[in-house]
Parts: sequence; C-alpha cells; structure tokens
Amino acid sequence: MSSFSKRYCIQLISHSVAEDFLLKNHYLAQQGNGFLCKVAHGLFDNSLHLVGVITWGGCSAFQTLIGLFEGYERYSDQSGIWELTRLAMDDERKEKNLTSWFVSHSIRKLRKDYDVKAIISYADSTYHHGYIYQATNFKYYGLAPKKQDFFEVQKDGTEKQVWRGSVKGMQGEWRDRSRKHRYLIVYDKSLKVKWKEMPYPKGDNSEYQLSVPKENQISFFDIL
Repeated sequence: MSSFSKRYCIQLISHSVAEDFLLKNHYLAQQGNGFLCKVAHGLFDNSLHLVGVITWGGCSAFQTLIGLFEGYERYSDQSGIWELTRLAMDDERKEKNLTSWFVSHSIRKLRKDYDVKAIISYADSTYHHGYIYQATNFKYYGLAPKKQDFFEVQKDGTEKQVWRGSVKGMQGEWRDRSRKHRYLIVYDKSLKVKWKEMPYPKGDNSEYQLSVPKENQISFFDIL
C-alpha cells in the first residue's frame, strides 16, 4: 500500500466547499471563471485539513464531442463522458507524486461510483503543459482550436466577458483566448477517437501568483 493511503483520504465534498478552496488555490477561480461540477472530491490529511480538490463535470460543449468521437451528433447520449474541470492543491504540500496519486485515486473513486466511458481534461498552455495528466496515463491530442472572447466595456469603465448571446451593438473588443492542451482517457473501447494522438508537450511551466491567503481548514461535518 502506498504511504499516501495511510496519511490521506479522498471524500466527496460539496460544491461550495470545493469553490471556497479553489478561490484560494486556483488561478482561474481568482479570475472569476466558473466551472462545471457534478462531483467534487477533496483530499484530506490525517489532521482533517483539506489539501486538494478535484471537480468533475460533463463535457462543457457538445461540439467538442462531435469533433472528438465518431458517430456523435448534437443529441447523442453524453452520459459517461466526464471532464476534469478543476484540479488544485495547497502549494504548501510539496510532497512528490502526491498530486498524481490524488488524480489517479479520484478517477478510481469516480469509476466506482458512476458510469465513466471517457475523461477529458485540459491544461492552459499559458501556464503549464499538463504534466500531471501525462503522469496519470492520459493520452495527448494537441492544442484545442483557436478561439476568441468578447469583452464589453461597462458604464463605469470596467470590462466584463460576455459568455452567451449576441454582442451586436456592444462596446468592447474580441480577444484571443489562451489555447488548451487536450488530454483524454477512454475506457469504453466502442468509442472511436477522431482526434490525432500526439507526443506529450514538454517545457517549463509558468509561475502565477495567488492573491488570497491560503487558510482553509474544515471538518468532515462540512462534507456532503
């Protein structure tokens, strides 16, 4: 048995507990970006400190599945297709291989509790290459297509990203979105992948600053 299994455990946590941890430990959460979350797993040490969070959701866009799997259409059954939507660890925990242990055992727990046909995950190329997914046997399928987002200028001069609907007549500008490295694990062998598998990307990861102090100790009584 791994020494991690003696010192850590993985439990279901609520969306609100996951969100609170992510606000302290994940750059996208601090930028105000939301996330899909059907299931959230928390990593706890023996002192009941929450030291890591993984959230799982359905695929964020049906167009992704149409381009990913042969035979998928707009109204195809998407059950069993999961996306790892957020992964964050307390940076003060610098134990080698702890994050990969958390990811692999979170996947194991997800597969035990739910139907899991495939798992998609993304790594923002601005910050990192997805080494944790490489270490946990995801296959790599290159960068996602280029996309842009529209930012509307508000009356007070601030800017707000427009997520849905027409932007006709709005004051603002289109900006390039950072591209994402695409990772995938397929468990259902009937799914035929259309993406082209590629060698893992390598290089240095960028550093980013988290602005919120990392104080996040909770009890198991707060867990769903």
